[in-house]
Amino acid sequence: MTEVAARAAAAEPDGGEPDGSHPAGSETAPRDDFRQALRDTVPVAMGYTPLGAAFGILLVNSGLDWYWAPLSAALIFAGSMEFLAVGMITAGTPLLQVAVMTLAVNFRHVFYALSFPMQLLKGWRRRVYGAFALTDETYSLLATIPREEMTANRLTFIQLLSHLYWVGGSLIGALLSFGLPASIDGLSFVLTALFVVLAQDCFYKRKDSAPTMMGLAAGFVALTVGEKSFLAVALTVYVAMLLGWYLLQRKRAPEELST
Repeated sequence: MTEVAARAAAAEPDGGEPDGSHPAGSETAPRDDFRQALRDTVPVAMGYTPLGAAFGILLVNSGLDWYWAPLSAALIFAGSMEFLAVGMITAGTPLLQVAVMTLAVNFRHVFYALSFPMQLLKGWRRRVYGAFALTDETYSLLATIPREEMTANRLTFIQLLSHLYWVGGSLIGALLSFGLPASIDGLSFVLTALFVVLAQDCFYKRKDSAPTMMGLAAGFVALTVGEKSFLAVALTVYVAMLLGWYLLQRKRAPEELST
């Protein structure tokens, strides 16, 4: 009996207490994940709130009722597509044309899905919402967080909070639109500023700067070759460069092991 107890004690960490380490993607306390997600989404809140307000102002000034701003923000949640939708709705655009335009504008999300950590989300409800709430900003934010630090709760809280910022900003803008001018200088630059901050944060946090350099190169190529379709060209070039880089790293790995 004493021998069995000794073996059990030797197999446990000191004092029988956990050593604090946990595998990548393991769950922590939901409250801790929520607090971390609040800190993570501060840049998103700073971008989504004023930009959502600009959307609410635009929608009301286009002749639609104020409540359509938070409603569309909650159900569509597509950023730039929502701005385009206002014009298409007021112009009476056919549904087929709206569908084609939506596919063209949001086609970039196909590339986002390639590296989105969907495997962390358990259950169809979480997975459906994870796909629905995958936006440019949340994807950029998730790219700055090391994969081993990401949990399912933190991921979901990040998307929920980002969604809430957008809906809240849209509601604020819709209500304020009754006492504000139709256009406010500077609001259109909010989203660009947000992406600059997220890109800078990603550059500082990552040890390998190759993805950032490839992103800059893809941007320059798109500016030179495909200015009219900048985003589509930039994403295509970037994905091609990533695939080439991945294949090169994979080829080098066996060579380094052999030496």
